Amino acid sequence: MGSFSGAIMRMESQGLTHIPASRNQGHRPRASRTQPVHRKSFKISILPQACLCLMLCLVMATGMVAVHQSDALAQGGDSAAIDPSASGAANAQAVPSTEESQKPATKIPETPLEILNGLGVFVYPLGLASVLVLWVTIERLVVLRRSRVIPQPFVRRFFDHMREGHLDPKTSLQLCEENGSPISIVFAHGLRKWGKPSVEVEQAIIDGGERQTSQLRKHIRVLNGAATVAPLIGLLGTVAGMIESFNTIAAKQAMGRTEDLAAGIGLALLTTAAGLLIAIPALIMYMYFAGRVDSLIIEMDGLAQDLVDLISAEGLADQERAARSTSSSSKSTEVKKPA
Repeated sequence: MGSFSGAIMRMESQGLTHIPASRNQGHRPRASRTQPVHRKSFKISILPQACLCLMLCLVMATGMVAVHQSDALAQGGDSAAIDPSASGAANAQAVPSTEESQKPATKIPETPLEILNGLGVFVYPLGLASVLVLWVTIERLVVLRRSRVIPQPFVRRFFDHMREGHLDPKTSLQLCEENGSPISIVFAHGLRKWGKPSVEVEQAIIDGGERQTSQLRKHIRVLNGAATVAPLIGLLGTVAGMIESFNTIAAKQAMGRTEDLAAGIGLALLTTAAGLLIAIPALIMYMYFAGRVDSLIIEMDGLAQDLVDLISAEGLADQERAARSTSSSSKSTEVKKPA
């Protein structure tokens, strides 16, 4: 006690026992203008919590409704099981549905005959397109043979005789007309301009070459047309089949039977598959024949240019000068030998 009272007396002597009025008054806070702001922030902080509580209440209410519905269904099933008359009626109603569910679904065609029957009316245009593609392919394979368009034995003998000077315009023209190949016909157009300027001979060969080019490209567009139209016919058949399938299912009220829907869609897609089976080979053969014709035309153009150099006025003049130079050189050698 003495030490404690002595410490207090020392604090009083040093002036440390003075306590502010605000502390002696029980820490009563002063009036401030910031108190309304604290109330507003408190209200704002409560809003998210209130929204969360409301959402939880809604979720709980929904769960309770679902539980009540499941209980009601369970009670209904128990009552139906207890009531024999109700169960008998339910079984009687369930028998037709099971019998209907056991009916065989629409079978997807597997054999060629079933596939043809599944195509319906679209089998006629697709069949016509397939026949055209097959016919044009076989015909062009025969016509575009290189040995038929540019027979090498004829071309080799013809140019050998032309360079040796064994053929005159009439004889050479007759040989080309008798041969009848596309390259001989092109040669014949140029031979009719024998001895004319090279421009006229080239123009005649160009005219004949254009006719032969059109003949070589004949019927190839049929393949391109079939490759374009066949998938469209197949797509049209698929759309028509889908419409018919959905109408049938709607009439039977069998939307729950997925096997009927799958079988109907599979049957409808047969036309698209058939169209693609026709279009893909047709497009491949079209590209093959187009490239073959281009290569043949390039080779024919080179041979025709060689003919122009032989029968044009400029070419004949060059040949005469070459012959004169050869004869003069031979004469000079003969004159030098006696000396």
